[in-house]
Amino acid sequence: MASVDVRKVRKSYGHVEVLHGVDIDIQEGEFVILVGPSGCGKSTLLRMIAGLEEISGGEVAIGGKVVNDVAPKLRDIAMVFQSYALYPHMTVEANMGFSLRLAKAPKDEIKRRVGEAAQILGLEKLLDRYPRNLSGGQRQRVAMGRAIVRQPQVFLFDEPLSNLDAKLRVQMRSEIKQLHQRLKTTIVYVTHDQIEAMTMADRIVVMRDGHVEQFGTPLELYATPRNVFVAGFIGSPGMNLIEGRINQDGQPEFVANGGGRLPLPPGCAVEPGRKVIYGIRPEHIALDDAGVDVEVVVVEPTGAETQIICRIGEDDIMVAQREWLTVDAHDRLTIKPDIDKIHLFDAETGERI
Repeated sequence: MASVDVRKVRKSYGHVEVLHGVDIDIQEGEFVILVGPSGCGKSTLLRMIAGLEEISGGEVAIGGKVVNDVAPKLRDIAMVFQSYALYPHMTVEANMGFSLRLAKAPKDEIKRRVGEAAQILGLEKLLDRYPRNLSGGQRQRVAMGRAIVRQPQVFLFDEPLSNLDAKLRVQMRSEIKQLHQRLKTTIVYVTHDQIEAMTMADRIVVMRDGHVEQFGTPLELYATPRNVFVAGFIGSPGMNLIEGRINQDGQPEFVANGGGRLPLPPGCAVEPGRKVIYGIRPEHIALDDAGVDVEVVVVEPTGAETQIICRIGEDDIMVAQREWLTVDAHDRLTIKPDIDKIHLFDAETGERI
């Protein structure tokens, strides 16, 4: 395993710059996920680490060695793509051992490594099958096995689960996490799915428009988002974000632009009249008779919880309750945000206050 250091990396296509001085330090054996909306530059950055894209500026180092001008095959990395890219005329065993045969490894060594990878991935009984006889999840395991047999310093995954159905994605998330725990190899993983990122990563890089918005552990990003973008992107359902201003006539409170009022912690130090964005996660709002009166707009029962979209003033706010509730549209409820879990962001910059 090896560290991966991305130092002020830029990428331009002609006059269009798509990565703007990205800095990321990935430790040996760490599982780091690059996450963000489509077009944010995460796959481009991964391909630059792999050597499949030229670096316009900055440095990429693997194991302390700068690899800007090193060919992909000499970087000691293995990449798993969104498409499985299996050879249809080869068996599972032949697909997994293909790179070793190209490297002219001894037959006994190839057989041993393929056997070890097949055991790790539960493919022992499928080695004689062809890709056409495999399910999507099995094909993904074969693609992972082809990477494992190379015994690289770094694994690179580019949205490997996006072609799978929801249930299989959950299963494969668990299998990839277990694989990392067993191999203890450095993994850099790209996804647009923040649930994948939260459940699998040691640390997460949140990207937007070629910039790193925040880099930290899943709990750091969830509990202390640096700005409005991270606050809205991390968490499912997303954080409620309401624009308004601070009012401190007596007990401090937040007054939304739509007219609704929400509580603030006692002694809130934000100056009166300042325009802010009030953030509170749906799971941090309780139903309480001493709370704020709201009207129910939509009820979304999910089984594990009930998600209720309510109107306060002219704004909507989601409340998530870990129980089944019999509530209908136009009912009245009283809600109470947990004042210790409130987030305030500057309305102009979007940065955390």
